[in-house]
Amino acid sequence: MSRIISVVNQKGGVGKTTTAINLASFLAKLGNFVLLVDLDPQANATSGIGVDYKNISAGVYEVLMGPYSMRQVALPIEPAGLKIIPSNQNLAGANIELVSQLEREYRLHQELLEIKHDYDYIIIDSPPSLGLLTINGLVAADDVLIPVQCEYFALEGLGQLLNTVSLVKQYLKPNLNVLGAVMTMYDDRNKLAREVFQELYRYFPNKIFRTVIPRNSKLAEAPSFGQSILHYNPHGRGAKAYERLAKELMEYTKLK
Repeated sequence: MSRIISVVNQKGGVGKTTTAINLASFLAKLGNFVLLVDLDPQANATSGIGVDYKNISAGVYEVLMGPYSMRQVALPIEPAGLKIIPSNQNLAGANIELVSQLEREYRLHQELLEIKHDYDYIIIDSPPSLGLLTINGLVAADDVLIPVQCEYFALEGLGQLLNTVSLVKQYLKPNLNVLGAVMTMYDDRNKLAREVFQELYRYFPNKIFRTVIPRNSKLAEAPSFGQSILHYNPHGRGAKAYERLAKELMEYTKLK
């Protein structure tokens, strides 16, 4: 049964896109059919996995606003079993253009219905904001995954994000499930990082992934080469961490 997971945090620089790219890549490596949806107008997931967003004929914007379908714009990428719905600069105006659309919060949900059962997992990389695109990503999803950087300011705004998720559950998607938080950029030598980890339990009691993503230079470098960490540094600490996260996610979703 397909699971649609929206990777969300309105604060930038917390490892959201890095998590979306590498989680999707390792889920595919582990034998799943996976679709990565780049819902961010910055197109970082698209370029970070090796697709030149400036030269694509159509992407997620052309699906949301018409006339393309998801199957028409999905691009196969490495590893085998992984495809991406790319983003491009046209998506920047979608928050405004969607306002006049009927059922504007459900546009992505409606488009994904056509292809949902083609995949085991659909990973949505949502924008670092709480606008209509992010709301579309939440309404389309079964689950929400929140990457949280192990720094004090990363906790700011978390309450606002969880309030938005709560409103989406109340008014738009009653069965939306918060998977929880995954800690990113963790340095166990840093006392503050350990304190942030403890503080997170206030927000996510019993909903913090056991896997912790370390602060790692290879993870930061990989997108500039258009590669996931699976291809850029497959035996490093970052790759091992995301493989553990993918396995943990698979274990969790099989229980649900």
